[in-house]
Amino acid sequence: MAQVTRQGGRIARIKNPTAPRTPVSLRLADMSRDGLEDDAIIRGVAYEGTPFLALSVEAVEAEGCVFASSRFTGTRLVRSQFSDSTFTTCDFAEVSAQDVSLIRCVVSGSRFTGSSWHAGIFRDVRMENCVIAPGMFRHMKLYSVVFSGCKMTGADFQSAEMHNVKFENCDLTGAQFANAKNAGVVRFEGCTLIDVCGTASLKGAVVQGPGSMELALSLAREAGLVFEP
Repeated sequence: MAQVTRQGGRIARIKNPTAPRTPVSLRLADMSRDGLEDDAIIRGVAYEGTPFLALSVEAVEAEGCVFASSRFTGTRLVRSQFSDSTFTTCDFAEVSAQDVSLIRCVVSGSRFTGSSWHAGIFRDVRMENCVIAPGMFRHMKLYSVVFSGCKMTGADFQSAEMHNVKFENCDLTGAQFANAKNAGVVRFEGCTLIDVCGTASLKGAVVQGPGSMELALSLAREAGLVFEP
């Protein structure tokens, strides 16, 4: 169900991400034919504890898949798409993703430390209880995305375009939003927002909870205000 908030005197609706359309029955991965390689098309596959370590692949298309405890550490992905898929306790540390899209995906309990996602699309994505500290999402386009309960200290959203994005109960200490574009509804609920940079780019965002004062202090600092006792 959509959530409603008032923004600038008008009612803005927050659309929750559409859930993945994962097939009822999946086949277990056979790595002789279900590995990540250039131009691979993978549908309806369940991966359990699969290592995809330090690969360099382009044009992967994965649809309706389940990745559990899979490791993508150090892998480079280019022009690829994952749709209607779930990722549980996966490791994306040091992943480099260029023009990679997640469509109708849920990512939970996973690690993104040092990963870089550039110029791709997240559409109808929910990330919950993930460690993204730091993680880079520069020039990404985010449509109907929720970050929930994530550790995101130092996360970098420079020049990202955000449509209907919500951060709830996340630690965004030191996050960077310079030149980000609030192209729709952006909400921060119950988040830690200490020393956030690029706050002027968040014009129109809705902040609920103690983070509102933290964000105000960051905005004042960027405006050059000096507070004396």
